[in-house]
Amino acid sequence: MSLTDPIADAISKIRNAYRANHKIVTINHSNVNEAIVRILADENFINSYELVDRDRTKKIVRKQIFINLRYTNTGQPVLTGIKRISKPGLRVYSNSQNLPSVFNNTGCAILSTNRGVMTDRQARAEKVGGEYICKVW
Repeated sequence: MSLTDPIADAISKIRNAYRANHKIVTINHSNVNEAIVRILADENFINSYELVDRDRTKKIVRKQIFINLRYTNTGQPVLTGIKRISKPGLRVYSNSQNLPSVFNNTGCAILSTNRGVMTDRQARAEKVGGEYICKVW
């Protein structure tokens, strides 16, 4: 089965895992998905992640990313929301002057630029714009 939008699939899996109070979630690997998960780890929205190659003995037929989700001491999810903005049918681009801020900079916007996938704060510092992939809060 091929996916039309693997980024939206990964975002939905992460969102649904947090809503169901899971500790670990598995998403399919792509370079963009790996960059998004790396940013989530850098911004302390998840505990850690692990890249797992194919392994026929464990019935892993494609490369995957295992994500350890992060919760507060009271059991509340650290990541309260994640939303896909730019979609295959409607791409959303932003230049360096009009970069979005998410909830007064308590969240972050994830952009795909010509210098790689980065947060809105990094893109403002480097004065680059790009495709507005998703927002996290």
